[in-house]
Amino acid sequence: MRTVGVEEEFLLVDPESGQALAVAAQVLAEAKARAPLPTVSPYRDATGSGPVDTPGGRLVHEMGQEQVESGTRPHTSLAELEDELCELRRRAEVAAAAAGAGVAALATSPLPVRTRVVTRPRYEAMARRYGLTAREHLLSGCHVHVAVDSRDEAVGVLDRVRVWLPSLLALSANSPFWQGVDTGYASYRSPVMLRWPSAGPTEIFGSAAAYDALVADMLASRVLHDAGMVYFDARASYRYPTVEIRTADVCLRAADAVLVAALCRALVETAAAEWASGEPAPPVRAAVLRLASWQAACEGIDGVLLDPLTARPVPSSSVLAALVTHVRPALRAYGDEGLVDERLTRVLARGNGARRQRAVLRRTGSLADVVADAVRVTAGRGDQDP
Repeated sequence: MRTVGVEEEFLLVDPESGQALAVAAQVLAEAKARAPLPTVSPYRDATGSGPVDTPGGRLVHEMGQEQVESGTRPHTSLAELEDELCELRRRAEVAAAAAGAGVAALATSPLPVRTRVVTRPRYEAMARRYGLTAREHLLSGCHVHVAVDSRDEAVGVLDRVRVWLPSLLALSANSPFWQGVDTGYASYRSPVMLRWPSAGPTEIFGSAAAYDALVADMLASRVLHDAGMVYFDARASYRYPTVEIRTADVCLRAADAVLVAALCRALVETAAAEWASGEPAPPVRAAVLRLASWQAACEGIDGVLLDPLTARPVPSSSVLAALVTHVRPALRAYGDEGLVDERLTRVLARGNGARRQRAVLRRTGSLADVVADAVRVTAGRGDQDP
């Protein structure tokens, strides 16, 4: 049974004004002080930023001082994964409160912010090299790691899941606001992420050797600072024996992050079986996938998406239904079918984070209230309809 782990990035905010606060160092120090006997997390950061391990997983720095990132252990049980996600959110909330901050699962800051880069050699070098792209990188994603048996299997999976990744973005979209304005997108994090030179969808690789050769060429170009900057929508992890699916926004609710994780694991299991049987990858060009990702970022689940195989516009509910149909045998084998059916129905009915953020703004007229609502929902409180 494949394990699955989740990394979530969170904003640190002033609970009253909604402004992002550059207090990550204080929050992580508090988290470490509250976990004096940490266990060793299997997901350790090899890029130099270094984790703060906790009994429930880890909390670490991201590039901006206004963020922290959590990471779970690998799990086979989605119930245990959800318990750890909620516990990590609680730990972050408690540590942030000691620094006078709240924790918000928002993929961009609704209010204007001038990001302060963490004073670590890697991040400082990136700020010098990539300028405004790095200095404005206050983006919060949900990265799902699913175990694979080999590098060959990992790349076989990447070639076959790529057409379905825009639907995960649409489902998770949680960033309609940027620098104080409504962007017109459900996920503005996605187009901002594409500023980075390696971000976005990929062509079919065909083999692990071809994948590794491409990454080696990218690093040899010296355009990328290191292997951690291979920001493909999905990649063979350079640290763990996993496929890392990186396309989703951080979800406002932990329950929705578990839904995304369940779909990711089922996609990997389905793709691995297709690869093992010699079934060819869908021959969709990366340029078309970029269109599909843009459409998903723009519309979320409240409009039309592109059909994963034909690239023709269809209702978002139809694409998500096709995704579930595609992975249903894997969901059934893992015992996840009921959870996915129930939670997807719930998300389609009440909306994702983007829909909720806009609903709060319509009701209150205040982006500070949008952030305050997100703080409550991130902590598992105030989850009723706005």
